[in-house]
Amino acid sequence: MKRVATWLFYAVGALAIAYLALYAYAMFSGQHLVPGEPIRIFRNPDAPDYS
Repeated sequence: MKRVATWLFYAVGALAIAYLALYAYAMFSGQHLVPGEPIRIFRNPDAPDYS
């Protein structure tokens, strides 16, 4: 039982490190938002207008 708890602890730690690495990658490689700048949403110009 102690061995299973140890491996579970390692697995949770590895998941936490992977999450932090993905978060850092997203923060440093993503587009930076500037207040007041409109958000660009890319859509097909030939799409129908339902409004």
